[in-house]
This record gives sequence, C-alpha cells and structure tokens, in this order.
Amino acid sequence: MKFISTRGRAPSLSFSDTVLAGLASDGGLYVPESLPSFSVEEIRAMSGLDYRELAFRIIQPFVGGELMDEELRGIIERAYRNFRHGAVAPLVQTGSGEWILELFQGPTLAFKDFALQFLGQLFDHLLKKRGERVVVMGATSGDTGSAAIEGCRHCENIDIFILHPHNRVSEVQRRQMTTVLSDNVFNIALEGNFDDCQNMVKASFADQSFLPDGRRLVAVNSINWARIMAQIVYYFYSAVSLGAPDRTVNFSVPTGNFGDIFAGYLARKMGLPIDQLVIATNANDILHRCISGNDHTPKELVHSLSPSMDIMVSSNFERLLFDLYDRDGAAVADLLADRSAPMHLSEDALKRAREVFSSWTVDDQRTVSVIREVYESCGYILDPHTAIGVEAARQVRRSQEQPMVCLSTAHPAKFPDAVARALPTKQIPLPAHMQDLFQREERMKVLPNELAKVHDFMATALGAG
Repeated sequence: MKFISTRGRAPSLSFSDTVLAGLASDGGLYVPESLPSFSVEEIRAMSGLDYRELAFRIIQPFVGGELMDEELRGIIERAYRNFRHGAVAPLVQTGSGEWILELFQGPTLAFKDFALQFLGQLFDHLLKKRGERVVVMGATSGDTGSAAIEGCRHCENIDIFILHPHNRVSEVQRRQMTTVLSDNVFNIALEGNFDDCQNMVKASFADQSFLPDGRRLVAVNSINWARIMAQIVYYFYSAVSLGAPDRTVNFSVPTGNFGDIFAGYLARKMGLPIDQLVIATNANDILHRCISGNDHTPKELVHSLSPSMDIMVSSNFERLLFDLYDRDGAAVADLLADRSAPMHLSEDALKRAREVFSSWTVDDQRTVSVIREVYESCGYILDPHTAIGVEAARQVRRSQEQPMVCLSTAHPAKFPDAVARALPTKQIPLPAHMQDLFQREERMKVLPNELAKVHDFMATALGAG
C-alpha cells in the first residue's frame, strides 16, 4: 500500500517510510492511496474477537506486507499488555441506547494510549531493522505527551522531546510527563498555548538543521498516520459489540485536533455501518462553527476545564478536506494557504460533510452540570471531555433506535478540579500504579516561546547524549 500527501506535491511513500516521516515534505499529511474495506460477512465474523486479534485484522491490510504477520502480532501484543481492563476498551451503558466507550484503561489513563503504545512499539521495531536512532518531537495539550513518553521511554532508538503549554495542562497531566526521568525523555514547558507548541513542532520539521549529524525528527502527534490507523480499531470493536453490521451504531467524539473522529470517518468508509458522527467541542468551537455555519474563522484561544480540547488549529481536519475536495491536493493547499484567515468550504464540500457529521459546543458551566446529572442518574463519573461528548450527542442525536457511543477520552481522576465543581464531596483516587504521582520528582525545562531557544536546548541535550 502507498501513502500520498493531502497537498499533492510530495512523493508517495511505503507504510514504513510514512510512519517515520510523519509530516509530508510539502507540508501535507499522509493518507492511504486507497482504503481497505470489509464486507458485511467479514465484519460479522469479527464478533467475539478479543481486542488484539481485531486490531491485527484491521491494521494488517495497511501494512502492505512490510511486516510479517507474526511481527505485527507481536507489536500489537506488547502495545496492549499493560491495559488494566481485560476488554481493553469496555462499554458502559449510561442511558437508553447511550453507551460510554472507556478509552482510558491504558497506562496514562487517556485514549492516546491506544495509538501511542502501538506507535512506540512500531517505531522501535522499524528503527532496529534500519539501524537508526531518531528524535521524536511532539506537542501536547495534555494527554498526547504522557502517552507518547510512556510509549517511547523504553525504546532503545529514540530520544523524545515533548512541548506542553506552561501552566495550561492539569497537574496530573503535567506530572505524568515530568516525573518520567528516563535519560531519553525531555519535557519542555513552553510559555505559550498549545497552538504555539504545535507551530513550533511544524517549524522544526521544516528545518532540522539544528539536529546533530545523522539524526532526524519523527512525529508522534496525530499528523502521524499510524496513530489514526490504530484508532480505527476501537470503532469496529465497540460497534461489533453492539450488533454491527446488522445494526447501525453512531458515535460522539470530544475532539480538538480532529484525529480521533477522523478515525471513525475512516471506519465508516471501510464498511462499518455508521450514520452519524458527532463533533463535540468546548468553547474553542472552530470545528462546530465550520460544520454548523461554514465559519472556520480562528478566534482567540479560551482556556477551559477540558484543556485537551483547547485547540484552534485542528491539524487532522486537513485529511477530511482532502476527501471533501475529491482528493485534490492543490485545492487543499490553496484552502489552507493562510491558516490564520477565515476559511469557508464550498457548498458541495459542506453538504458532504453534513451527511456524516453533526456538531455541538458545550461551555464549562454546562460541562459541570452534565457531570453532575449523569452521576445522579446512574452513578457514573465522567471526565469533562467525555461530558462534552455526552451532551453533544444528546443535543443532536438523529436516531433514538440506533445506539450512540460516546468516546470517553480520559479518566476523571486526571481532571479533579472539574469533577470537584460538579461533585464536591466525591473523591476520585488515581489507579494503583499512579498512587504516588504527587510525591514523584519532576524534571522539565521552562522555555520562552522562541524557536531558537527550543532548538538550542534540544541540540545541547542531544549532544550531551
């Protein structure tokens, strides 16, 4: 299988080269030249498979023979062996036809573990084969960083640098990153917001001259195709558990960078019966404004109780645009030439998007209310991001007969302030493996929002290594 850029000006790459490249040389994102598809009979045969076997069946067609089946099975087994629940991604019912898909059973209590535990194992396997050592550089609004660090900390062929916005992630999120003291792990607290961190990562990929000879950057952010690919699996897993393909199953996804919900869009294109995908946003509602009113105008970033969604530039939206504009890379490049300017979709593109996607925005006050209401109705505690997904689904759900699955992207213990506002008498302990998190030593470097300063720090750290 070959992978092509959404901007249409970069060479097509193999699976392995796509994973290690991350961002395309023309600034675009890689997508498969064509998608594998599954028949009704093949999807029906997925019923009863455990998560690892299902992951193998979904991922194997993308690999294109570059990994032996036993190699891919080994990568998948190692990726998911540290998840706390036997089902890996269990479902919990919270209302009539309403289900929560718990994607926080991994080591860092966030859905990012599904992709990044897999990606870390995949990186290490490919790099060992090639005899390379690389530098992972990523930006995080909260959860990607800790999941990427956990996935890469034991990798022999990787040094990892993660940028997070200083004082703008929760304390649990920060400590999950900064208390990992491995020699190959470096945390940078940038004096800016998430978009500043993301822009710095993109600028670094464009000019890697600051790196020591023989080193190159690879991406762990959701610009990396392998992350999207790994996330497709849990859409199939949950839908089949609820009766697909003989039943349509819909999804509500709290999203800021559009990667998680784009995986659901791909699952639909691969044959999964999905009628509706709900884009659930917080006050940083550029995706909601785009779908509901064709208004993709950037606004000033708002810092909310759901910090992992405090994003104004949704990188993976480009992958959807590529489809909506009939895979015309030049059209996508023109549309995104100035990301700071207002963007309006063509009538045809907007119509096609609305056939699949609905959207809703939820502010902090309503987020807190939903946490309280769900707990009072069924005793289940939502984190603030999941609460946004639940509320959005309830507001725009098209069918009461079709199950609605709300993706729970994080454990509520990661966001105690938000939960405390809703349930002031309720204490949510961290899982056993994180009980001493607040006593662990932290290590991070606070740097100004200046590219040269970040590059100097990275070059010095790598030189010392």
